Amino acid sequence: MTFLSLQTGAVFSALYILYLFLKRREARLNSFPLPPGPRRLPLIGNTFDIPDTFAWETYHKWCKELGSDIIHMDVAGTSIIVIDTAEVATDLLEKRSSIYSGRQRFPMVNELMGWDFHFAFMPYGDLWRQHRRVMHQSFHPAAAAKFHPTELKAAHGLLRRLLDEPDDLLSHLRQMAGETIVSIAYGLEVLPKNDPYIALGEIGAHTLLKAAVPGAFLVDSIPALKYVPDWMPFAGFQQKAREWRQHALSLLNTPFEVTKYNIENGKAAPSFVSHALEKMDEAGDLVQQELVIKNTAGALYQAGADSTVSALSACILGLLSNPEAFRKAQREIDEVVKQGHLPNFDDEASLPYITAIVKESLRWRDVAPIAMPHFLHVADEYKGSRIPAGSIVIPNAWAMLHDEIFYPDPFTFNPDRFMKDGKLNPATKDPLHAAFGFGRRICPGRYMAFSSIWIAVASVVATFDIAKALDEHGEIIEPSQAHVSGLIRIPLPFKCSIKPRSQGAEALIRATLNANYD
Repeated sequence: MTFLSLQTGAVFSALYILYLFLKRREARLNSFPLPPGPRRLPLIGNTFDIPDTFAWETYHKWCKELGSDIIHMDVAGTSIIVIDTAEVATDLLEKRSSIYSGRQRFPMVNELMGWDFHFAFMPYGDLWRQHRRVMHQSFHPAAAAKFHPTELKAAHGLLRRLLDEPDDLLSHLRQMAGETIVSIAYGLEVLPKNDPYIALGEIGAHTLLKAAVPGAFLVDSIPALKYVPDWMPFAGFQQKAREWRQHALSLLNTPFEVTKYNIENGKAAPSFVSHALEKMDEAGDLVQQELVIKNTAGALYQAGADSTVSALSACILGLLSNPEAFRKAQREIDEVVKQGHLPNFDDEASLPYITAIVKESLRWRDVAPIAMPHFLHVADEYKGSRIPAGSIVIPNAWAMLHDEIFYPDPFTFNPDRFMKDGKLNPATKDPLHAAFGFGRRICPGRYMAFSSIWIAVASVVATFDIAKALDEHGEIIEPSQAHVSGLIRIPLPFKCSIKPRSQGAEALIRATLNANYD
């Protein structure tokens, strides 16, 4: 027998052993029951049970009723798994991240609307790693610090707008968030009002966030529906997808092409795109590298604005509900920040209560109540329950961030839960365990996002008094807590009183107009 024959026999033997192992594993897994879930109907399963608004509350309610922190639903043959606690999220999405880091197919978002460039929606694999690597190079903790001047400039712009037009809070927050992300991603200047780049990002992001909610469109559960012509009944999604696709492509291409033009003509400001293009490997595929950079910038552009607006508006609402926390934050700033100065990032370590406010804002009114769904390619077993291959795994971040075990009285805004003896309390579970996603799919821009929110909160607390508004009869107007239900919670406008703390504070705000942020 030749060496080649022995080698071939060894390969076939190994493959046969692997086959037997997988068959035995499959048989063993099939012997386990599925996790509990709502009653299924024949053929369609739970297709019509999936909530289209505030799904996180419904999922948590089902988990409580069924006495389980993991539940199963069947949507036209697709298994959906909902994870309701941090323990299960850690066990599956962190410790078993090698098999829980996939993404579902997303026919509506990726194939019909054209968001397949966004690495948050890409399947787990080499292409995703290319995009993630480019993002990580610019936004890991040390690298993200280089964006502090941009974030400080945007926060000071927010102060000036609040001073001049205090009744238009949400618009000012959108302007600040848009200015920050457009400058960081592309190095582009934005207009003080009605900026086309901010509008472009806002429209594109809003359509995406509507479409990406699990269960929002049946085509995601039955992909063959994407071939149905738009004139047929129940095919209105085709018309929406065609219209929304134009928004996605404009968001991806327009600012990138302007930035490239500025670079070629020596007019570009430093940005993620300019730095990434400079670092391209000349020996590699330049076309592919540039495409990855453009895609990553588009993803950053989309993700940055709405999440910041959501977090900051939650912070304002929280402070309105807890005036003592607001006064405590002002006292901390007055004790730490040198008189005649505004807070900056050098003060962060000495302002733990401001950090506690940001953490509590991200917990109390979590930006993404349902984290981006993961996808399980191979069958798995957890605590005696079978999780089928091809399952869409939905982490209920809202439930985790309102878990009474970790956060007593979870629906009260209370930054003090993160404090002990004047310092941040390491014993309190950090809400960042669920606020920015899980496992290998955690948001790579989380450090930049947190710092942008932090400096905005510190700046506003230092210079303004914020309270509930009064009507013409002097009666308190309770601020609206309403928001749009979607992948990210977008607040609806609410009333509040915003006034400068003093003439000195107003003068400090005015002086920022001529500040140097280089």
